[in-house]
Amino acid sequence: MIALQVAAVIGGVLVVVAVLSAAVRTVVVPRGEHVLLSTVVFGVTRSFFGLFAKDAHTYERRDHVMSRFAPTALMLLPVVWAVGLIGGFTPVYWGLGVDSWRDALLLSGSSLTTLGFRSAEGTAEMLVAILEALFGLGLVALLISFLPTIYSHFSRRETTVAKLFIRAENESGSADPVTLLVRSHSIGGLGRLDEIWEEWDQWFVELSESHRSFPSLNFFRSPDPDRSWVTGAGLVLDLASIHLSAVDVDANPRAALMVRSGFLSLRSLCEFFGIPYEPDPSPDDPISVTREEYDAAYARLAAAGVPVRADREQAWRDFRGWRVNYDGPLTYLADYTMAPYQPWVSDRAVRFRPSLRRARRAND
Repeated sequence: MIALQVAAVIGGVLVVVAVLSAAVRTVVVPRGEHVLLSTVVFGVTRSFFGLFAKDAHTYERRDHVMSRFAPTALMLLPVVWAVGLIGGFTPVYWGLGVDSWRDALLLSGSSLTTLGFRSAEGTAEMLVAILEALFGLGLVALLISFLPTIYSHFSRRETTVAKLFIRAENESGSADPVTLLVRSHSIGGLGRLDEIWEEWDQWFVELSESHRSFPSLNFFRSPDPDRSWVTGAGLVLDLASIHLSAVDVDANPRAALMVRSGFLSLRSLCEFFGIPYEPDPSPDDPISVTREEYDAAYARLAAAGVPVRADREQAWRDFRGWRVNYDGPLTYLADYTMAPYQPWVSDRAVRFRPSLRRARRAND
């Protein structure tokens, strides 16, 4: 009997340590770590919401369903941590002499929640109850600090994305890099896109840090269902790649540096989620954008009076050389996050297809 009680105490302590480790690594540790408990919670929650999203006949309906996935999983984490602590302390109380498992469970729940409907009797039990109550207060403190941090990162991310989409929106309501280049040229600002390159260079640096430290952010969807952080990344990267390859102005090193920050950031997220990609692509490797699509963009620029390079063949080779660095990670992440329809980004994804309304609107 004593051996069984000792084993119960040791087992309970191990459970408590595992739960506390998961909570601290998820919230406090300032680096991206794979936490098994958090992965299980998000995986199960995503599967549950995926059952409803699978039956949706339009992207709009799927987006509505999946927009609840990340917030729900995030709010379930402290619940799972609390249940884990209650379950871990229960065998500890039983091993210390509480008469039955039921009483041990009730004492554990009372101690963690500090409700006081059960009280410990022995000195050892009282000390453990105090420790458990401190852990319960610590979980509350983590939650209070965790949620504002998450939404602060989310707000900064979405503000930059919204600004870009507003600038690049065309007559049909969608956004594309050619529209932004034409609009910039028409107001005499083609050579002064430094603000975008600098802003998005910083955005990509923050994205890599925040979205690996808090992986749930990757699945928080934009307030506007037509937008996404993934499609925003693709939009600005293609904007820079077209600008560097086709527009006949002095080369801007800031645009090139932004592209580098972008593909390194997207690759870091692919590595975190175990998404395969080519780490050292060749400029001649195939990309998901076809030559015909690029020629159509080039023709739009020329027709709008934007100064374009005379050698279209070289322009295409330059564009392909830039795009190959982020083509795979971009389209894989669009697929992984179920991003909304965006030409040259999520329309390359395999599993999720845009609704017919969006596809027709983009082709108008």
